[in-house]
Amino acid sequence: MNSHKSPQTVLLAEGVRKSFGTKGSAQQVLKGIDLRVLEGEFVGIMGPSGSGKTTLLNTLATIDRSTEGQIFINDHELSKMKDRQLSTIRRRYLGFIFQDYNLLDTLTVKENILLPVSLTKISKEQAEKEFQAIAGLLGISDLADKYPTEISGGQKQRTSAARALIHSPSLVFADEPTGALDSKAASNLLENLHEINQVRQVTIVMVTHDPLASSYCNRVIFLKDGQIFSELYRGEKTRESFFKDILDMQAVLGGGK
Repeated sequence: MNSHKSPQTVLLAEGVRKSFGTKGSAQQVLKGIDLRVLEGEFVGIMGPSGSGKTTLLNTLATIDRSTEGQIFINDHELSKMKDRQLSTIRRRYLGFIFQDYNLLDTLTVKENILLPVSLTKISKEQAEKEFQAIAGLLGISDLADKYPTEISGGQKQRTSAARALIHSPSLVFADEPTGALDSKAASNLLENLHEINQVRQVTIVMVTHDPLASSYCNRVIFLKDGQIFSELYRGEKTRESFFKDILDMQAVLGGGK
């Protein structure tokens, strides 16, 4: 008997549509998105400017509500939920990494990272253990007592990543996480995310316009005009070879950002 368990579905979207504006002049940004993300995947979302990438991320991440369709996170259907129920889902299952870090300048690096667990019943010892493990993985243990104003952009983003991971979420959403970083800091962060995905089996969904960032993923979804245009799987390919495939697909799609 094969004891190998198939991966669970962490995120499922069915027929998701999103419009902005009033009925007479509504602009439909998402036009029927079907998407399944399995436990342990690292999925990139790409597409030209105006394709709906950020709207899709915000809708999947419970930051915004869809106009039509259903979204399930760990089998919980979101569309009928009240705001309080949604905030419980966010707290329990989701982590967020934003382009502009969203750190609190009045708190140290360690305090920023521990914020999500300060609202839970986790013991001090357990919180400390988690902090050491994640800060170690991200190479920021020595920054624990520094404040955000005293560290570099790359270090801020790794702090932000640690905060997203500290409560062991089922799913981490990253919105252009390398957007404000220089190429060395961006590579460091992507290596870290790749390692965390592999070692801790954390599921990541990342919106990016950068083909280099996408080459760290194991699947990349391309949007065009609010619909899924195509997707690429890395499979056994090297990152260099996958990067080339992504560039080719971008050329077909047109428009870099």
